[in-house]
Amino acid sequence: DEEFTLPEHTLALYEACDVAIHVRSDPNLAALNDVPGERLAERSRVHKPITEERLSKRWCLTQHPTTAHAQAADLSLAAYCDFVYGAILRDWDAVEEYQDELRRRLDEASEVRVVAGETDIRMRVDGMHAINSAGRHNMPSGEVFTAPIPDSVEGTVLFDKPLIHQGREMEGVRLVFDEGEVVESSAERNEAALDDLLDTDDGARRLGELGIGTNREIDRFTKNMLFDEKMGETVHLALGRAYDANVGAEQEGNDSAVHVDMILDTTAGRIEFDGAVIQEGGTFVWE
Repeated sequence: DEEFTLPEHTLALYEACDVAIHVRSDPNLAALNDVPGERLAERSRVHKPITEERLSKRWCLTQHPTTAHAQAADLSLAAYCDFVYGAILRDWDAVEEYQDELRRRLDEASEVRVVAGETDIRMRVDGMHAINSAGRHNMPSGEVFTAPIPDSVEGTVLFDKPLIHQGREMEGVRLVFDEGEVVESSAERNEAALDDLLDTDDGARRLGELGIGTNREIDRFTKNMLFDEKMGETVHLALGRAYDANVGAEQEGNDSAVHVDMILDTTAGRIEFDGAVIQEGGTFVWE
């Protein structure tokens, strides 16, 4: 029950480093399941200076296959290894070239709308910078992402993939946005965990990222956001912090202690830039 304190040695480590390489190899994905949500939220707030320092440096995040992740993906360890390396060992220069048309169009757009099933959500992105993510930070990569103008998000989104945050799994997450803020929320499973996430701080109720996945080598949902958010024919939205690289000089990005991605399948939907369809049924109009 003691209060969290900032681990100064960890902050000093990031302050002293030039490059941070993170290799995940979790042996137990349920390690935090019995930790109260308010404790996890408090930890995120206390660790915010570490997150900011880490993101200010050159960094790369990747995954070493483990039995725990293989089980979460419902695969044998051998099959999961093939999946992981199939998603990672790609011609990233070719991926960057392929994604550049999407990056260019997103950079030129003022408004993005996503429609799929019960989802109909729109947001302004003018003045923000779209990033062509092709193996420089996340590995695997395969997405183009930007930051919405925080108070511009309007509409409803129903995420058809589970949302996993700090080991707590939520399903059927539905969010309603008005003037950029979540004003209604529900979940078919573990709604209390969703409430804890949204109550982390004021910024946790606003979006910090819109991402469009393009990596079709990731052909299944594995409950590992490093992979899942890159899936082709998906969109992901992140509650919380916006990345500084996305925020234009004349804009302000959302600020929060958290950055939590949520995934929406677009194989039966469409994405519009300024009213023009750029993807329908999971296929880009230029493909």
